[in-house]
Amino acid sequence: MPAAHRLLWTCLTMLAAGAGAQAADLTVQQVSVALAKASPSAPVDFARRDLSYLDLSELDFKRADLTGANLYGTDLSRANLAGVRLAGAKLDHALIIGANFAGADLHDASVLDAVAFSTLEILPGEAPNFAGANLSGARIIARLSRSNMSGANLAHLHMGAPLNRTIPPTRNALSGCNLTNASLAGADLAGIDLAFADLTGADLSHADLTRADLAHANLTGADLTGTDLTDADLDETVLRRARGLTQAKGIDTARHHETTIR
Repeated sequence: MPAAHRLLWTCLTMLAAGAGAQAADLTVQQVSVALAKASPSAPVDFARRDLSYLDLSELDFKRADLTGANLYGTDLSRANLAGVRLAGAKLDHALIIGANFAGADLHDASVLDAVAFSTLEILPGEAPNFAGANLSGARIIARLSRSNMSGANLAHLHMGAPLNRTIPPTRNALSGCNLTNASLAGADLAGIDLAFADLTGADLSHADLTRADLAHANLTGADLTGTDLTDADLDETVLRRARGLTQAKGIDTARHHETTIR
């Protein structure tokens, strides 16, 4: 484990000790051995197991079943979780630096205060991959800037902050993400940093984008039917061929300068 990752993981472990956290159901060795014997056609069943605070970095989970698993504080840095079942799983405070969640099922999962970068700097090589993943109904507070979420299902995602609470972009952001053809229908993205995000062809119908930063974002061909853009930042946002723009809410209150609509 790199030194920066180890420092973060050690801090989390200390927090767990201070909170009196119980030991995980399995050891790192037991998980590693089980995965070594598994295959994508015969995956391991870790459903509802407690794997909290384990260092599972760089492991290949081979489409394992982690439905409802407790991965609180677990180090999943650069792990291959492609196609893994993580529905309802708890990934709060987990390290997901460079983790591959492509095609994984994370619907209704909790990803609160997960760590996606080893420093405050956003490094593209460390951004987790969620291409084609199912994150519908998930609850997320994480800086996922520059992540690949193309074709992902983010419908009814809970990521926004209420008016009486501010979550800084260093903790919670989707800036620069690849969200092409992603579904964000009904998603709560209030106040979220989506600057420079590629939302080409994305479904944002009935999403809450109040106070969201969409500066320089590309929404070409996106569906904005019923989308709430009240007080959103549309500075130099590309809205070319966007559908449902006339049915979007709060468009008259959105801040915009040199926004491209046609």
